[in-house]
Amino acid sequence: MSKSLSMTVPHLTASPQGALLVAACAAVFLLGCPKKDDASTGGGGGGTVLAPVAENPNLPVAKYNDVTITLKMVDDKIGAQLKQLEKQKLEMRQKAAENMVIEALAKVEAAKVGQTDEQWVKAQIDAAMAALPQPSDAEIQKVWDDNKAQMPAGATLEQMRPQIVQFLQKDQGGDAVRKLFDGMKARANYQLLLEEPRVVVAATGPSRGPADAKITIVEFSDFECPFCGKAEDSVTQVMEKYAGKVRIVFRHFPLSFHPNAPKAAEASMCANEQGKFWEMHKVLFANRAALGVEDLKKHAATVGLDAAKFNECLDGNKMKAVVDADTKAGGDVGVTGTPAFFINGKLLSGAQPFSEFEKVIEAELKKGG
Repeated sequence: MSKSLSMTVPHLTASPQGALLVAACAAVFLLGCPKKDDASTGGGGGGTVLAPVAENPNLPVAKYNDVTITLKMVDDKIGAQLKQLEKQKLEMRQKAAENMVIEALAKVEAAKVGQTDEQWVKAQIDAAMAALPQPSDAEIQKVWDDNKAQMPAGATLEQMRPQIVQFLQKDQGGDAVRKLFDGMKARANYQLLLEEPRVVVAATGPSRGPADAKITIVEFSDFECPFCGKAEDSVTQVMEKYAGKVRIVFRHFPLSFHPNAPKAAEASMCANEQGKFWEMHKVLFANRAALGVEDLKKHAATVGLDAAKFNECLDGNKMKAVVDADTKAGGDVGVTGTPAFFINGKLLSGAQPFSEFEKVIEAELKKGG
């Protein structure tokens, strides 16, 4: 799967003492489409914190003529945004708790060798980075090939080699940081007790894996989204490691600023009509820059579809209602960007590494699925 040089990572803030730790933690997380701007949270000032007030759904919010707008009417209107806010609040609390644990554990390790926690963490990360192997020529060539269209005009592979090497090592460095912190947490028997509520998501659509699998993953995705393409690496690893235990269901969520995504989604369902959804799925993700209608018809030929039936389906907008229904379903359960994965109803957002899927899946299997 391709690697995008434009990929960035979020940066979290914390107290000055723990800034290095938090920055290192943040380096291992990826965003999806659309990329959200990072937000900083203020530290506790001297103001009064108001306790939350129980909300009355019948509370009047606005009025015109003889019509009253209630809180419930407003919430129904912005339900998806409110769900996303709740998700963000939960994630902030979870991440803050994890950072507190890591900072505390780092202090203990640092004290053993007479260092500050910042010195100790930096030494560990520097050692891990120094031990990273140099990227191979094949890895460098692949990144160049996958991102050639985004390179500066006239640039050559040799000119861009230093930046590509830096990118690949940064990617590997994120894995090293993750392993460092995961090891610390494992030795301390770390548990995250604050969990998000499960969301009921209909598992309807093309699927892989047994219908009675203990784990069902419903994926909302967009064929034009680079993060969705990147996430396929993790999905492939999930299906390989948990064969027979996981079923994945693909649903569509084409984003408004991806002009070719809706028709690409329809094309995949036209392929599904001929029993070749996953073959088309693979070709579409491999050709994100070529998703115009004529391109889609060429892709259909590539996967061996009956051209007449496919063209009639695509040109007649036969699958538009299916794609629209998926998009609405995603919005109803709080999806605002892609990819979004609901693992037995637990949301995992963005092009997360396999290790993040593994954590959720292993926890679900221990609970009995």
